[in-house]
Amino acid sequence: MINIISASRIIKYFKLATRYLLIAFILIMCLILSACQSTIQTQSSVINLTLWHGINPPINRDVFQQLVDKFNQTHPDIHIESLYAGQLEQQIPKVLTAVVGNVPPDILFFNPQITGQLVDLAAIRPLEEWLDKSPLKAEIIPNCFGEMQLEGHIWSVPLFAGNVGIFYRPDLFKAAGITELPKTWEELRQVAKKLTIDRNGDRIPDQYGMLMPLGKGEWTVFTWFPFLLSSDGTIINDNHPHLVNSGAIAALQFWQNLIQDGSAKLSAPERGYEEDDFVAGRVAMQLTGPWTSIMKSQVDFDVLPIPVNLHPASVLASGNMFVMKTTPQKEQAAWKFLEYILSEQFQTEWSIGSGFLPVNLKSIQSPAYQEAIRQKPALRVFLEQMAVSGSRPIIAGYSRLSENLGRAIEATMLGASPESALKKAQAHLDLF
Repeated sequence: MINIISASRIIKYFKLATRYLLIAFILIMCLILSACQSTIQTQSSVINLTLWHGINPPINRDVFQQLVDKFNQTHPDIHIESLYAGQLEQQIPKVLTAVVGNVPPDILFFNPQITGQLVDLAAIRPLEEWLDKSPLKAEIIPNCFGEMQLEGHIWSVPLFAGNVGIFYRPDLFKAAGITELPKTWEELRQVAKKLTIDRNGDRIPDQYGMLMPLGKGEWTVFTWFPFLLSSDGTIINDNHPHLVNSGAIAALQFWQNLIQDGSAKLSAPERGYEEDDFVAGRVAMQLTGPWTSIMKSQVDFDVLPIPVNLHPASVLASGNMFVMKTTPQKEQAAWKFLEYILSEQFQTEWSIGSGFLPVNLKSIQSPAYQEAIRQKPALRVFLEQMAVSGSRPIIAGYSRLSENLGRAIEATMLGASPESALKKAQAHLDLF
């Protein structure tokens, strides 16, 4: 009897224990599910943004990524995924395909000359609603606005600034007996002649006064623009191509004069930005900007402003950030990232690390950047030229305009009449 009672009690206790275990298991699972749901909710509260860029060289990409990481660490509700999408000229088909396919990045870094195309495709958000309310607007270098605006709207903000100057070799100037830097076009022409030297008598110069870009690509058009602007030239009138004018002819004629004098060396086709000839002393002067690796080299160099025809001028070299049309939540998060991009802290760290000029006026005056200028005095030339730097057109058809203008510049460098080259380019543009 006792054994039967004990057995029934054991069964009863076993059933009770099983029930309690089941209840405990259910409670544990509820807690786990609650925790998972909480985690999912937390994760879903993070706004993930994709940024496409073409920042070069790789060392600059590293600097940029470090700064993006800082943003992500200090903004737990936003995460920026920064992706190198290739060289900018290689990105255009990819960008346009993504826009047409309705799968664009959330933020795009690109040359501001793409603005017109993106506006025509209704792919980007105007930014004045945000920027007009931000104190950062007053901190942007005024000349940068020329490449931020189109048709009364602000479409982008600059990641960096820059312009074109002339790098020169002081040791070669001294050896040629040149004691004063050229300030006018004619002085530049004469200095280039003095710096062109045939050392072995084979009638082929071992040293040229200047390297000139050969090609029809954007680098050629870009580095020619300071001479166009210094002559009050234009390539646009009422948003239409207008290539044949006295300023454009004068700028082309001057470039051709340097070639015909025999004092300028043509670069390899579409390689006018390469610096090997300058570093090796085969040319004494080269057109480029503060981003060049010459600034970090051990070669003896300095920089002079673009010499003047009618008035001082250079051309802006900007890279801008666009907010793509996505969702209101993502667009507002993108604005926060742009605020970070424009901030004094970001601009100071980025400019010192990359070599580009800050776009924030407070950054330029910061102790850290002033120290950078003290260590690299050539930066001062580019900072001073910002006040006289114009911009290439911000229009929908810029790429086609640039291509035809580039063909005219290339033809002139190879001997064609500047006026006839421009007329041929204009006629081609007028066909469409």
